[in-house]
Amino acid sequence: MLRVLLSGLGRRGGTRGWAFRSWRCRLPQAGLLSATELVQEWTAVFEKRGIPEARESSEYIMAHVLGAKTFQSLRPALRRQPLTPGQLQCIQELSSRRLQRVPVQYILGEWDFQGLNLKMAPPVFIPRPETEELVGWVLEEAAQRPSAGEAQGGPLILEVGCGSGAISLSLLHQLPQSRVIAVDKGEAAVCLTRENAQRLHLQDRIQIIPLDVTLEGSWAHLLPWGPVDLIVSNPPYVFHQDMEQLAPEIRSYEDPAALDGREKGMDIIVHILALAPRLLKDSGIFLEVDPRHPELVGSWLQGRPDLSLDLVAVRRDFCGRPRFLHIRRSGSPGGCPVGAWPGPQPARVPG
Repeated sequence: MLRVLLSGLGRRGGTRGWAFRSWRCRLPQAGLLSATELVQEWTAVFEKRGIPEARESSEYIMAHVLGAKTFQSLRPALRRQPLTPGQLQCIQELSSRRLQRVPVQYILGEWDFQGLNLKMAPPVFIPRPETEELVGWVLEEAAQRPSAGEAQGGPLILEVGCGSGAISLSLLHQLPQSRVIAVDKGEAAVCLTRENAQRLHLQDRIQIIPLDVTLEGSWAHLLPWGPVDLIVSNPPYVFHQDMEQLAPEIRSYEDPAALDGREKGMDIIVHILALAPRLLKDSGIFLEVDPRHPELVGSWLQGRPDLSLDLVAVRRDFCGRPRFLHIRRSGSPGGCPVGAWPGPQPARVPG
């Protein structure tokens, strides 16, 4: 997986001109250059210009132009076949955008998440591979609770901050009886989630609502849909003081409101937790967070006993960082918690 590209590394403007033009002057003519050779050429250009994941960038662009998901999936004969003038031109245009450090997902206009092909468009937040692990944890919980939402045939799920719809649509796809309420305060995100739902023919089981959960009384807009079985969110959780340290293309292309969690990255997190008791049954809340947040969230919940919420489990991501939280109503039934948070002690984070 493109670890650096998935972070949207890049910067707008300024650098394209001389680098692109100087390379183009020595480009072999159409009919003389194969896909493999052009990948090598562009990889060298990207490396010279300091583009992260240079070869992967070139391979994804080439595969996209040739109608494949990955370069490796192309037939060997097609990799050796000379490119047409139209293909060369398209590759040049897309690669020049990568020279401007535009994330590959935005360049291609699509990306796969949990096996679903989703449309991508700036400035909507690009789903990261860690979030696929969050979806997997929710699916585990759903599998252990087959009676959830029994009257309607499946769980009712609330996603806060739906972005491209990656989480909501993955859950709908893998839980055929489920229904989702997806909210986001960004108009572009609401529109993109709606478009992706229609592309995947899942629009009949999802309610997409423009909503800012930080506004007083916002929960009232969700009451007509009934109590939800679980809440899931990959909220903005970057500490405000860390925003300037993000890679330039994240700051230039992705919506900062989808990243900036304000002081200690907790702004949206605490609003979700305060909202939950009004809407939640008992399956709980699943959050993706900064590795510093398990301690902070646990302490915050201890200071809010009126919410009757407990942090019952913390999981690590594939890089070994404590990344995912499971929070339940106090006293809610459930299986043996992973990494319980007993009183004032720090949470045990399982490997």
